[in-house]
Amino acid sequence: MIYLGCDHGGFQLKEKVKGWLHEWQMPFEDLGAIVLDPNDDYPDYAFAVAQKVVEDVQNRGILLCRSSGGMVIAANRIKGVRAVSVYDEKSAVHARHHNDANIIGISGDWTGENEAKELVHVFLSTPFSHGERHIRRIQKLDSLGI
Repeated sequence: MIYLGCDHGGFQLKEKVKGWLHEWQMPFEDLGAIVLDPNDDYPDYAFAVAQKVVEDVQNRGILLCRSSGGMVIAANRIKGVRAVSVYDEKSAVHARHHNDANIIGISGDWTGENEAKELVHVFLSTPFSHGERHIRRIQKLDSLGI
């Protein structure tokens, strides 16, 4: 399952992402924001997505806000989350291939629609490499117990 979350800064782009996922026949759940509200708080949506993503290793999350930075910081507070802000195809491939990222953050302010579509596609289609050094590094992150 793919879980989506945004605040007001990523709301319009999240609505586009929903359309692409539907077009690609990929299952998703929108965890909010459901309405555009400039007074919403990004941690609420980041935590909701992060908690769902860690329930199953196959789950993925996509977070959108003005910069994506706040969302990613919040999501990474949940044990088992590996959230990364992505800004181009290379960063999206690296996030999956090297870091086994299970959540990406996309900037609603700095990412065009076509670029965002490519980032989502690359994130969802790039496998983790299972390279020994990458597994070792992820295990070190997981061993922190937070």
